[in-house]
Amino acid sequence: MSAYALPALYAVLVWWFSTGVILLLDHRPRATHAASMVAGTGVLGLSLWAIGASAGDASVAGAYTAFTAALLVWGWQEMSYYMGFVSGPRTLGCPPGAQGFARFRAAAATSLWHEAAIVAGGLAIVALTWGQPNHFALWTYGILWGMNLSARLNLFLGVRNLNAEFLPEHLAYLGSYLRVRTMNPLFPVSVALAGAATAALTVAALGDGTTAHEVAGFSILATLMALATLEHGFLMLPLPSAALWQWSLPKIARPAAMTLPVASACADGPRVAEPEGR
Repeated sequence: MSAYALPALYAVLVWWFSTGVILLLDHRPRATHAASMVAGTGVLGLSLWAIGASAGDASVAGAYTAFTAALLVWGWQEMSYYMGFVSGPRTLGCPPGAQGFARFRAAAATSLWHEAAIVAGGLAIVALTWGQPNHFALWTYGILWGMNLSARLNLFLGVRNLNAEFLPEHLAYLGSYLRVRTMNPLFPVSVALAGAATAALTVAALGDGTTAHEVAGFSILATLMALATLEHGFLMLPLPSAALWQWSLPKIARPAAMTLPVASACADGPRVAEPEGR
């Protein structure tokens, strides 16, 4: 049982702690961001080296190394975006009267360079692992990319909980592209596909004939996929998700006291709901 439990516990702890560290750094004063990015870029280089070095390592240690390094590469992508270094050509709120595809195009322009950097990171990992037995770095990065994209699309279409406290102050304009809705057509599809992927990865970990390397790797991936599905649930369920990382958020960023700016200029969003009881 420990062959499955230990990788799962490792995935949970690394996911929770790394997310908190990134939130902590993103919400520090802007003057600190350049130094954080220099350090983060150094970690990025070491992580890419580790992915290449572990690509031929079909051991349990190789699976752990690949997962950890890919998570750190993804962490650089998130830091560079939320610190404003690699975002997009548009750094303004939703334009007046924008709706439909015009609204989507404006929203996409806020993260265009970020998406290009994600693609570049994925291609780098493909090149580093090509023809090698250890692909868990690539699969980890793919899960993070896919579920991040799904979450963004759901936020754009509308969810119950926008999690405004996660946005640094200098990115407050992004709130004008989001909507509060009780449901959107994509959300059930996202959760169903994520649940199916979690089940498939779990089956792969439990399958007969799997090596210790595969048991560790697939257990980690199944846990990561389950966590990503849980994060989707936070978008719709009345759960205090910010409480998980309250230690890394500014004291003023409390869910009950923080709202996103309402972009009335956008014809179809956002419409920020009033807190219950008011």
